[in-house]
Amino acid sequence: MSNTQPNRPGCDNILEMRDIRVEFSSGRGRSKRQIVALNGVDLSVPRGTILGLVGESGSGKSTLARVLTALESSFTGTMVFNGTHLPARRTKELRRQIQMVFQDPYSSLDPRMTVRQTLAELLSVHKIVERRDVNKRCRELMEQVQLPERALDTYPISMSGGQRQRVAIAKALALEPSLLVADEAVSALDVSVQAGIVNLMADLRDELGLSVLFIAHDLAVVRSLCENVVVMYHGNIVEAGTTETVFAEPRDGYTKTLLRSIPRIRY
Repeated sequence: MSNTQPNRPGCDNILEMRDIRVEFSSGRGRSKRQIVALNGVDLSVPRGTILGLVGESGSGKSTLARVLTALESSFTGTMVFNGTHLPARRTKELRRQIQMVFQDPYSSLDPRMTVRQTLAELLSVHKIVERRDVNKRCRELMEQVQLPERALDTYPISMSGGQRQRVAIAKALALEPSLLVADEAVSALDVSVQAGIVNLMADLRDELGLSVLFIAHDLAVVRSLCENVVVMYHGNIVEAGTTETVFAEPRDGYTKTLLRSIPRIRY
């Protein structure tokens, strides 16, 4: 089943994924079988909004994120990003435009480098700013993710989980993407720390016009953050719509089951 969530009035879609299918082989010989990870998924991300993608582990959420960010190239279907066909193998410029924030920020940060060195390397390699402006841009990135300037000369190991996640977001923002893919970006954090990252995502949407695909299994977080929501189950989209509508009037049985399990947390 495929659904396309509604847009805000006047918004177009920054991303259109159509009939995306991913299959994996499992086992050997007579026991070999095909596993369908994505079963003809259609997904649209409205520009300048945060779209929640929810479902339990194994539903296909992370596979979809990997297809979108070119970490998984074995798929069929089409993707259009900013009006341009998005191939499995992409130019550096196209890769820059879609950045991912992972669940474990420590794994995406080099422990031997300070935050300043990490950001400066990205800015220099991709020629985002002139060399003389690198430090200035590093300070701006700290401000955008609401960290003090002194954090630039800190190593990841001496930072809290929430601080490291903010650095991971700054690292993504350094490449000036149009779309941010947050794959379980708050699930490993304490509830109080989650709230700060959730608020930061909302601020980035409002201040930068950033589009975000927010992948999570925690519907309470999605409800507080996302304008629209898509529900995945076994590689299929089973429900999609505005967050208000899906939470108030769920149609699919799986969505109803998910909603019954939500802890009553408010941000």
